[in-house]
Amino acid sequence: MSTQASPASGATESAPSPGVPAMTSGRWERWGDRLNPLVVKEVRQGLRTRIFWVCFGLLLAACLVLSLIAFGNTHDSTYTREGRTYFFSFFVCLALVHFGVIPFNAYRSLAREREDETWSLLLLTGLGPRRILRGKVASFLVQAVLYASAVGPFLLFSYFLNGIDLPTILVVLLFGGAWMVFLTLVSVCAATLADSRMGRAAVRLALVGVLVVTFFQSLTLTYVVTQERGASFTFDRDFFLGLGAAFWLLVSEGWLVFETAVARLSLVTEDYTRHPRRALVVQVVLTFVGMTAMWWLVDRKDDIPGVMGILGGLHLIFASLFVATDVDGQSRPLRAGTRPWSLFKPGALRGFRLSVLLLLGWAAGCAVLLWFSESSSGNLRVAMSVMALALYGVLYLSLALLLGRMPRSGRFASPVSVRLLYVLVGVLAAGVPPLLAVFLNLEGRDELLNLLNPVLGTMNFGKYDYSDPSGLKMPPELLLCVALVALLAAFATDRVLADRERRAHQQ
Repeated sequence: MSTQASPASGATESAPSPGVPAMTSGRWERWGDRLNPLVVKEVRQGLRTRIFWVCFGLLLAACLVLSLIAFGNTHDSTYTREGRTYFFSFFVCLALVHFGVIPFNAYRSLAREREDETWSLLLLTGLGPRRILRGKVASFLVQAVLYASAVGPFLLFSYFLNGIDLPTILVVLLFGGAWMVFLTLVSVCAATLADSRMGRAAVRLALVGVLVVTFFQSLTLTYVVTQERGASFTFDRDFFLGLGAAFWLLVSEGWLVFETAVARLSLVTEDYTRHPRRALVVQVVLTFVGMTAMWWLVDRKDDIPGVMGILGGLHLIFASLFVATDVDGQSRPLRAGTRPWSLFKPGALRGFRLSVLLLLGWAAGCAVLLWFSESSSGNLRVAMSVMALALYGVLYLSLALLLGRMPRSGRFASPVSVRLLYVLVGVLAAGVPPLLAVFLNLEGRDELLNLLNPVLGTMNFGKYDYSDPSGLKMPPELLLCVALVALLAAFATDRVLADRERRAHQQ
């Protein structure tokens, strides 16, 4: 009887619903299996909260009031140009939710899981940190789409009031959506930064401050775009190159931030650094390729590699603050497949080597573009400034690691301690030489005193000297001195990290 009842029960369970074809039902079941179950859970939970319906109701009410005001002010006029004003007003209502409520709720959702110690229960489902974070982010993006669908008709209504054209509306909405996704990813990553109660409070306060500041900055930028290009959107090359660069920045940084959050929630026995380090390398390579293309399209001017060289160097210095300060050693399952060139594997030694290669490689690539630029005679000065910034990053990263990891005791060897030492050493190197120049009455003649100053040294290598025939305030020989000091410090740090990893594996 059991052998006969089992097919019957299986047929009963797999029977399609009345009125639904069997093929369609099977297709929906397959899509349901592929869909992250956490998305469904989080969306249902989010739609049941009071804050969602309060924000949704207030958003609709505000847009309705604004539309009635617009109708009352314009229905008697035969020709008006109030579209850009009302579009900006509707956009402010949407920005309050997209740039404030959605990111902060995403932060609170993940932070609550860690505070209530329910994160381990989510891991027991077998989804893994990547799928869990992807599900949480996707659930809040679904809520954002619901908010946008409510405000969308009102934004389109502003087009019929004249004063703003459709390309402007599409560009603002496209970058507004990309900015909202980026803020959501940053908020989710912020929820993984601290483990203690005091640390979580500090992160929450910092996140609120960042969201408030970026909210007003995004509104200011939107207002400028709608006022300057609202009624006459021009398809000029420079404007679209800037839009493309900004969009790539949001996409690549969002990807890097998401991979960082996944790595922080992964286990020590996993290859947790592979994806974020790979994302950083891909970002650097593709950014350099795009920068080269832009440089070629704008007649090989030195403005692009010069500005991008400084900004990219600062970004890599900030990234190295986390890449090179990993813990020493690896878990036993990862040691067998690790080689000297396995820079994506966990460990401070490989993170430090990758950071040094990226910093020096980026600076060298920008210097090559500056060498072949045709716009001015100051290419050598700008190239020296870009190279100096990268060398300073290598130098003070090496000094921070030496101070934290050289002693036998592990008091300052933790990643957080090394990062604090990195910041402290950089601040001291930037602040102490100018004070000495003031006390020694060397103002205006303090180039050698500030030779290792990461701020003034970078500026001095890029300054023009009218009294010198070559126009260089700092000769190339001084840059070679900085390079020698930085490379010696990097070599010493490499040996110290290699020794610490060897001793960690022997324990």
